[in-house]
Amino acid sequence: MTAGADLQAIRERKPLVHQITNYVVMNETANATLALGALPVMAHAPQEVEEMASVASALVLNIGTLSEHWVAAMVVAGAAANRAGAPIVLDPVGAGATTYRTVTARRLLSELEIAVVRGNAAEIATLAGREAEIRGVEAVGDAAGPELAQAAADALECVVSVTGPVDHVSDGQRVVAVANGHELLGTVSGCFLAVRQASPLEAAVEALVAFGVAGEDAARDARGPGTFHVALYDALYNLDPATLDSRAKLD
Repeated sequence: MTAGADLQAIRERKPLVHQITNYVVMNETANATLALGALPVMAHAPQEVEEMASVASALVLNIGTLSEHWVAAMVVAGAAANRAGAPIVLDPVGAGATTYRTVTARRLLSELEIAVVRGNAAEIATLAGREAEIRGVEAVGDAAGPELAQAAADALECVVSVTGPVDHVSDGQRVVAVANGHELLGTVSGCFLAVRQASPLEAAVEALVAFGVAGEDAARDARGPGTFHVALYDALYNLDPATLDSRAKLD
């Protein structure tokens, strides 16, 4: 684990992370990215995404609030990121809930080279061709174990991060369980992938650790979701690279 060193690298390099994400979390993910030390850009206009993705260090695609022009923008931006060698994180929000979401997520996986897919158990199971129950955009039923992460990574041919009470990350061979975090924490950034482009499994694990530790710190004084989100930005900003690795709960 080199989460501390990579967190320091984020703060020193300030990589540009291009995010085509949904209206619900746009402000939060921008602020979280800034607090961690990277630079967010929330560009989704088809007229500019190719140019923006070409100069970014990583691209995050989140299908939470879909529309046809956003899907087109994701495809164009993803192709530009692939050409530039910038890794892509896909968050297939609600895959399995509607045909449109499922088809869109599978289209992105088919047409683009995705480095990391991050989702809940139902979303990942859907994309891996397994039975899943999802209501709205939330998984219903038991949390998945490491077997789903490994099988999905093998099927999708990329690193898969299955989030839950314990997160599981796999590249199809290795599986890492990450027990850091808090139940109110629900966001993962492409910041670590921006400085660890050649090691997507390690980057995904480090991102979960960093956000998980920050979530633990924020949750100590939070009285609910509102105060938690305010405290989370401070916790991300105040993460200590020197002690981050020692706080990782990995298996």
